[in-house]
Amino acid sequence: MILLEGEHCCLRILHEDDATNFTKMLSANKKYWSVFEPRQEASFFTVARQREKIRESLFQMRDRREYNFGIFELDTGELIGHISLYSIKRLPFSSGFVGYSIDERKIGRGIGTEAVRLVTEFAFEQVALHRVEAYVSPRNKGSIIVLERSGYTQEGLLRKLLYINGVWEDHYIYAMVEDDF
Repeated sequence: MILLEGEHCCLRILHEDDATNFTKMLSANKKYWSVFEPRQEASFFTVARQREKIRESLFQMRDRREYNFGIFELDTGELIGHISLYSIKRLPFSSGFVGYSIDERKIGRGIGTEAVRLVTEFAFEQVALHRVEAYVSPRNKGSIIVLERSGYTQEGLLRKLLYINGVWEDHYIYAMVEDDF
């Protein structure tokens, strides 16, 4: 088991036993997260589908291609978000992406920033990546703040990158290279 501990949260690889709580969190944040993420079909918000996605992620982790963490509040142990290091490519790239979402009830407390910092440290020190990237909507001011406070640099704008809620949306690309870490 991989466990990354900070001051306010800890990150733990999600396992099949987490599917019920994870599904509850996804369902509770469905409307809030849908502003910046593609809408999902109803089947996405079922325990069976989330258990399947967790299994897929664990398979990817065995190949060192993805790490899917739950974000747990340190004081209570409550599942309050998720963060992934995914699309890992080995040389000549040696890179991966970070993506995350925090429960709407817990935003604005620095938990997202701490989680990104923990995953970034993990990416460079344990996974031995050279570069970690993130996409973020120009409208997502909170996530931009999280990335910048975590030491990521905006490198450019990717026009009409993602199809979200019926519209092709631009996204900034942020990155950190190991020399900057």
